[in-house]
Amino acid sequence: MKKQFKNFMKYRFLLGELVKKGIKLKYRRSYLGIVWSLLEPLFEMIVLTIVFGTLFDNSDRTFPIYILTGRLLYSFFSQGTKASLKSIRSNSAMIKKVYVPKYLYPMSSVLFNYVIFLISLIVLVLVSLILGVYPTRYVFMALVALVLILVFTYGVGMILATLGVFFRDMEYLWNVALMLIMYMCAIFYYPQRLLDSGYSWILKWNPLYCIIAIFRDAVFGRMPDIQMLLYSTVFSFGSLLVGLFVFRKRQDEFILHI
Repeated sequence: MKKQFKNFMKYRFLLGELVKKGIKLKYRRSYLGIVWSLLEPLFEMIVLTIVFGTLFDNSDRTFPIYILTGRLLYSFFSQGTKASLKSIRSNSAMIKKVYVPKYLYPMSSVLFNYVIFLISLIVLVLVSLILGVYPTRYVFMALVALVLILVFTYGVGMILATLGVFFRDMEYLWNVALMLIMYMCAIFYYPQRLLDSGYSWILKWNPLYCIIAIFRDAVFGRMPDIQMLLYSTVFSFGSLLVGLFVFRKRQDEFILHI
């Protein structure tokens, strides 16, 4: 463990440069640049509130915040895992030329999306204040959710980065899986509609929904569900351990397939 930490510290500057590169490439040729990380979730929130607020006949004035909290966390998970999946193949030229710890590529892919995600939270803060949802003593639980979503995304990203090297179709399969996951996260609807229908297990066994629920409760000033907190914590760090194990076990074979 000590050796791995020393190796990480040795290449931490390169990690920072890879994160900066990822942010620059994401907003390349964009006039507004990183400002889009604020405008995009705001516009999506407005559209989704109009569509689903009308569809479900929802007059709750805090519904935009409900949608925004779910959309922001899911979007980070989606973008972070997709970037991780392609991280090894997209950096194949560098991998073939110089030695760099390969785990830095999926890590930087997750981190640059995480930086953009944190910036986009400014929109959530402003909308919450405008709509009268103010911080309470439970707001610190939002930090727990932010840590869990980062760990979970990186863990899943490491698994996908490994699979993506050996199975090129994984990119398309994961896009389909993300669509299913989105509808299992109760982003656009209140979960009671699904819970009352007898399909509550779909939400309860979805760790991403649990993390989103913890974050929402913290934003709305409620104590998060302890069972969801424990489950999502175990699942997030479990996925991280599995991801690190799988990646480390197969990383020496990457050079033969990229």
